[in-house]
Amino acid sequence: MSLAHGRPYLAIPGPSTMPDRVLQAMHRGSPNIYEGGLIELVAGLWPDLRRVAGTAAHVAMYIGNGHAAWEAANANLFSRGDKALVLAVGQFGLSWANSARAMGVDVEVLDFGKAVAPDMGRVEAALRADTGHRIKAVLTTQVDTASSVKTDIPALRAAMDAAGHPALLAVDCIASLGCDEYRMDEWGVDVTVAASQKGLMTPPGLAFVWFSEEARMRCKGGDLATPYWAWGPRAEPVEFWQYWDGTAPTHHLYGLREALDMINEEGLAQVWHRHRVLAGAVWATFDAWSAGNPAIAMNVADPGARGWSVTAARMGAPHATRLRTWTEKQAGVTLGIGLGMAASDDPAYHGFLRVAHMGHVNAHMTLGALAVMEAGMVALDIPHGQGALAAAAKVVAAGA
Repeated sequence: MSLAHGRPYLAIPGPSTMPDRVLQAMHRGSPNIYEGGLIELVAGLWPDLRRVAGTAAHVAMYIGNGHAAWEAANANLFSRGDKALVLAVGQFGLSWANSARAMGVDVEVLDFGKAVAPDMGRVEAALRADTGHRIKAVLTTQVDTASSVKTDIPALRAAMDAAGHPALLAVDCIASLGCDEYRMDEWGVDVTVAASQKGLMTPPGLAFVWFSEEARMRCKGGDLATPYWAWGPRAEPVEFWQYWDGTAPTHHLYGLREALDMINEEGLAQVWHRHRVLAGAVWATFDAWSAGNPAIAMNVADPGARGWSVTAARMGAPHATRLRTWTEKQAGVTLGIGLGMAASDDPAYHGFLRVAHMGHVNAHMTLGALAVMEAGMVALDIPHGQGALAAAAKVVAAGA
């Protein structure tokens, strides 16, 4: 008999759980889009968007998802035939590469697999080999949503500098902004992309691109930036409608305002700390479970190469799918699929899952999800080690 009736918990890596405050802020009639409160609200968004990304750079906002953010970045960074070097550590690095390639960009991919951080020696070597400096930009994910691998952005910047290469650095923070520590200007990033539905705790529908003045100047005159995707008018509009090249996404803006207020109230450093501690609780749980079943393991062995917003793991097929089904149907907790780890028609697909701990999440939500997972393993007779929940509780207690 199901115990799922009650408030469900969404532990997938986006869209993340929406705070009541955000939902309530959006629950209103349509505003005047020509003057008054909405215009004033929008004016206050840009400083806070810069703050959360750690930058004084330009900001452009688009009505779209993370893929739209990629396309916006591609359209402004490149002309047809320009070259990009893409660091891939999972599904989303490869997908950004495919997005650029489909737009006419010459893409070179350094594929590091799905479980380890990029080898900066290989990156430096690839840049040194580009003696003609054809590579216009290096693209990478800070945290790949599928694999949960984290790229060390300061180390990447250092490798680029060591190679003496002038390429711009563009970073996908879709899965990490507002979760993992990120300092765009301090780390020497030229372009950052993100979206609303993960650490920014707002429904899917807003995409963001932060870009430096250096990037703006070096990318002038490109032939991919159509009127809709061009970042200039959005970052420096003459009229209000130019922020979105048309009608404003009014209700998303109300939600985003509330979400940014929540981040400001907590403090960005504390937001990062909360995500780091909750991630550590998840990792401690998996470590304990794996002691009793070697088929259970986190996808990324090195803790320093794991994102703080999502944990990708394996449980052995078909147990991950069995567990995901049980937790949702019997207990009201929805876990993420193992995206990109195996084809959906491959039996191995059913051995992977992801646990999200991003955005509007706290200790009891994370501990509750882990307890439900353990209950599911007991109910389904999936072997696992003991003491996992005590290990998670110890991490939370130490970090509180």
